[in-house]
Order: sequence, then structure tokens, then C-alpha cells
Amino acid sequence: MRIGVSKLFAAVLLLIGILSAPGAMAQQKETQKPTLIDKAEAARQARKEVNGRVLKVDQNHDRYRVKVLKKSGRVVSVDVDKKSGKVTKKDEEHQ
Repeated sequence: MRIGVSKLFAAVLLLIGILSAPGAMAQQKETQKPTLIDKAEAARQARKEVNGRVLKVDQNHDRYRVKVLKKSGRVVSVDVDKKSGKVTKKDEEHQ
């Protein structure tokens, strides 16, 4: 029984594809970075949590520091986690 060259070539390509797929998928998972929220989303989360007007948004490598002016006239600083979006109240400043 003779196997045609094109069928043999197709079988070899299929075998290579099957053997290399798990490695390629593992490499893809390693290179994907977690989705981080941006400054605008951090401001929305802080405004929603504190119920006020956002004055300033600063960032470092893992969080945003957002200053919000409350209706009472107090300025509240909150931290917003870049990965989860969780808002943590830090302190209140009197004005």
C-alpha cells in the first residue's frame, strides 16, 4: 500500500501541530497579564463609594489614590486596587 506524498506531508503536519499545541497554550497563559483598571475606572469606583466629586487621581504600581470632595466639604482619600477595583477609605481631611 502506497501513501501519497501529500497525505504523508499532511499527516506529519498534523502530528507536529498536536505535539506543539500544549506548549503553545502554556506559553500563551504565561504571557497574558491580568486586566488592570485605568484611572477613569478608579475615579468612577471612588466617586460611587464616597458619593462626591473626584479632585485628583494618583497611581503607583498596584493602586490608585483618589481624592474625593464630599458634599459636606470634606476631602476623603481612598485607595482603589488596580486589579480588583476594590475601594479602601484611607483618611479624611478637614477643610
